[in-house]
Amino acid sequence: MEPVKQILIVDDSRVSRLMARQYILSLHADWVVEEAASGEEALEKIASFTPALVLIDVNMPGMGGLAAAEQLRQRLPQAHISLLTANVQTATRSRAAEIGVGFMEKPVTEARIAQLVAPLEA
Repeated sequence: MEPVKQILIVDDSRVSRLMARQYILSLHADWVVEEAASGEEALEKIASFTPALVLIDVNMPGMGGLAAAEQLRQRLPQAHISLLTANVQTATRSRAAEIGVGFMEKPVTEARIAQLVAPLEA
């Protein structure tokens, strides 16, 4: 039997985290979804949790999403990591590409979440 997929949602907005969680679990009720409210919290979580997918907001207090994504990429080389942001500037997209993470615009929608989890379903 295949191990259950683990997902980490990193966003300072509780509402955004809850929506993403709800969409993921509506597609895959058996997956484990963890949440973090900051980049620092995300890095603490992965000490005891190995997500297959990390969704991470760019603009957060403390460690921003890009810095956190860069560290997560180094520590979780196999994980799918995608920035989730309303900040659609070219510089943000370029930086995401440089560090090897995906990019998805907010708002979080069921269709966008379905796109993000699709590679894990294969």
